[in-house]
Amino acid sequence: MKFCKTYQEYMQGQKKKLPGVGFKKLKKILKKCRREDFHDVRTCPDHCPVCDGSFFPALLNEMSAVVGFFNKRAQKLLELHLSSGFRKYMFWFKGKGRGGHGALIEEGKDLVTYALINAVAIRKILKKYDKIHYSTQGQAFKSQAQSMHIGLLQSPWLFELMAFHINLREIKTKSSKTPALFEGCSLKINDGKPSLACELFDSVKLDIDLTCSICLDTVFDPVALACGHIFCYMCACSAASVTIVDGLKSAEPKEKCPLCREARVFQGAVHLEELSMLLSRNCREYWEQRLQTERVERVRQAKQHWEFQCRAFVGV
Repeated sequence: MKFCKTYQEYMQGQKKKLPGVGFKKLKKILKKCRREDFHDVRTCPDHCPVCDGSFFPALLNEMSAVVGFFNKRAQKLLELHLSSGFRKYMFWFKGKGRGGHGALIEEGKDLVTYALINAVAIRKILKKYDKIHYSTQGQAFKSQAQSMHIGLLQSPWLFELMAFHINLREIKTKSSKTPALFEGCSLKINDGKPSLACELFDSVKLDIDLTCSICLDTVFDPVALACGHIFCYMCACSAASVTIVDGLKSAEPKEKCPLCREARVFQGAVHLEELSMLLSRNCREYWEQRLQTERVERVRQAKQHWEFQCRAFVGV
């Protein structure tokens, strides 16, 4: 079965209409390009007014809708799973927790599937564009989309959902009542270096390195910047030239990601709480050592912060 048909059947099979990639519509735009008389198909230019005027704007809008929907739904799901006390009670009272633990698992699985199948659809339609135009404009557009933070496979919420599934799989061993989880996601540890791996749909493989590129150790209290790169929280604060008391939201817009050098990425950083729980469970000895070290540093920074505030208050 061709992917286009598989994709359409998947989207049509959803209970509610979800944002998606207009696969057939975009292919029709490319076919129209081939029928135009103003250029030879064999020498189709890199910049085509037929495609560039309708293909890329349409795809950009669809990608934005898909990523926006995925991020919003994933964030709500994880908030429900991690909430406690009165907040959790209110979630369940309003019916957001209807269906219990099994419903959370099923929705998480559906969201990961939704993200990956749409990522494949985007990849395939961009390949189609490059094949017709004998160019690399599709790859350039993909890079542009990533820089606009609408890359599905770079979403921190996808990383969190993967960790969420692995966490629930480990809980499953303690409770036979927990529904079975798909085995697509796993935590791999090679030579003491952990990574998140996922393989689903048309050989889409995700391998997310969980080594902080600043301290060169396993990420501790991990955060994902708006560009998608993951760092330890304290390392990210150091890179952003802020204290842990002030937090990443207080970072100057000019501060750049240490890896990709993109600016304005710290204010939108996401705390990866599910990933933190997963690593603390699977790297216990390292986690305890790092916890002790970080506690000392956090106390030191907090003390310096309040001493400065007191001196400023009395005018010293």
